[in-house]
Amino acid sequence: MTPWVLLLFTANVALFVASYVAPQIIGALALIPALVPERPWTLVTYAFLHSGPVHLLFNMLGLYFFGPRLEARLGGRHFAILYFLSGLGGAVLTFVLARYSLVVGASGAILGVLAGYARYWPDDRIYIWGILPVSARMMVLGLAALSIFSGVTGAGAGVAHFAHLGGILAGWLYVVWLDRRHAVAGASAAARRLFTSRQTVERWQSIRLDRLHEVNRAEAERVLAKLRESGPTSLTPAEREFLDRMASA
Repeated sequence: MTPWVLLLFTANVALFVASYVAPQIIGALALIPALVPERPWTLVTYAFLHSGPVHLLFNMLGLYFFGPRLEARLGGRHFAILYFLSGLGGAVLTFVLARYSLVVGASGAILGVLAGYARYWPDDRIYIWGILPVSARMMVLGLAALSIFSGVTGAGAGVAHFAHLGGILAGWLYVVWLDRRHAVAGASAAARRLFTSRQTVERWQSIRLDRLHEVNRAEAERVLAKLRESGPTSLTPAEREFLDRMASA
């Protein structure tokens, strides 16, 4: 696991265990939108609670399968921001559309991670229940449509559909904003990108791949291969930033 994925995984499991030992934790940290003015911390803490082992299992599987690759792509800081923004997006949409529900679970945050994953690897195959193949893009669109339908009709009582939808929207909007920011930065630095010093290229090429986490290593190998084949001007701002970060690790 990558650092933030491991930290979030550990926090979710630890708080789940703690809530079984001391059930009053759920009452103190769960989100009830109507009570947010009195309990603002629940906008964040609700996303670290779970209603049962199966609820926890599915959310942590999502974090485990989609989180590391996305964290390697975005970097730890942006991945953490995406995760917390997605959880907050789920809380805000629930506050607007379902004020008197009680909400727990990391599903909104995890679906925000999945939305970010689908932004960069839309055609990756995901096997639902290990059987039915679907692309990451179609899975996100299907979950968003299901959340809207279920939230409006009341189907699937007991599931925080608006929290799911809010997480998807927040995660997607954040990675879109990141990409546009990188595009603007890339345009303003176009002249600089046309010339990359030999020292910079040598520093990138000296990255010790054997010392990197397997997820970062795979991404570094891909970007370095692109550097060798097409030269430094072919690299995107995000790829250059990634190599700089790995060279400094």
